[in-house]
Amino acid sequence: MRQKERRPGLKSAAGPSGARRADDRGTRPAKPAPAREKVREPASVPVAIDRPLMARTGERPAERVPVILESLGAGDFHLIDSGNGEKLEQYGPYRIVRPEGQALWQPSLPKQVWEKVDAVFTGDTDEEGTGRWRFPKEALGETWPLNLLGVDFYGRFTSFRHVGVFPEQIVHWTWMKQQVEAAGRPLKVLNLFGYTGVASLVAAAAGAEVTHVDASKKAIGWARENQALSRLEKAPIRWICEDAMKFILREERRGNSYDIILTDPPKFGRGPNGEVWHLFEHLPLMLDICREILSAKAVGLVLTAYSIRASFYSIHELMRETMRGAGGAVESGELVIREAGLDGKAPGRALSTSLFSRWVPK
Repeated sequence: MRQKERRPGLKSAAGPSGARRADDRGTRPAKPAPAREKVREPASVPVAIDRPLMARTGERPAERVPVILESLGAGDFHLIDSGNGEKLEQYGPYRIVRPEGQALWQPSLPKQVWEKVDAVFTGDTDEEGTGRWRFPKEALGETWPLNLLGVDFYGRFTSFRHVGVFPEQIVHWTWMKQQVEAAGRPLKVLNLFGYTGVASLVAAAAGAEVTHVDASKKAIGWARENQALSRLEKAPIRWICEDAMKFILREERRGNSYDIILTDPPKFGRGPNGEVWHLFEHLPLMLDICREILSAKAVGLVLTAYSIRASFYSIHELMRETMRGAGGAVESGELVIREAGLDGKAPGRALSTSLFSRWVPK
């Protein structure tokens, strides 16, 4: 779903969810984007799906709520400051200003700090609108190298204000990396709506066998570029350009299974033939299928949602019902990024970015 944002230079394509997304990944400063909304490229569009939801029995998993997963930054990224509907971030050598509807307060740092930046996103504030970048110091190239959790990849100034990575996900990727490294066996990881492949590369570098699914050919191309930059060309990664819903339905029919599934669907998507994806309407079935393709020794099912109309409790209860009878626990809450100041070492306010729900076997 969250085939994250409309990616730079990536034209809308329909797919695994491959429909034109309208969830929070792009906005302009004048009109801050609504909380927890992401605008992404074509998202998942379930077409003519007649599979019914499974009738679940047994006890629901234990619950841990609310859980706040916080990141203070990692590798080449940290959040410097935020306020007035914007955020000031450090991505490698570049200091960047982008819209952030959750930043309702005043900035902590003086105006002159915010003015000495390398790039500022401006343009449309519509959730589905494109925008443009302004480079106050000098014109910058479209891409530049970055590193997170030991994986190299390309940042890119996209027309939807995003730069090729969603840093709030660092907490999930760190958890996944730890699970893979501690497993004592090669874990199979499925990354749905994989976007530019950073999570897939983190998993592969840790020793997992990875299946990466995204509806956009350009996103898959970008992910392959990142794979080459990370020198992981020989890593066991399957790059699948297909609609996510169609893919998991086929995997279920074939009896294939995975130890960890990451899924990050969009709020809304529209396919090339008028197919429509609505998060609240189609998420239950997608999660139900994911449950069926979890292995007998599964380590986790991770769902992230960017939707202003939902409370984390909505996806929390859905996850508990989906995992009824599986034991373990469901932990749900929010992903937040903590301001870290100019030097990346001075903890400040926490900026809420999204909701999540995660099932773990114990």
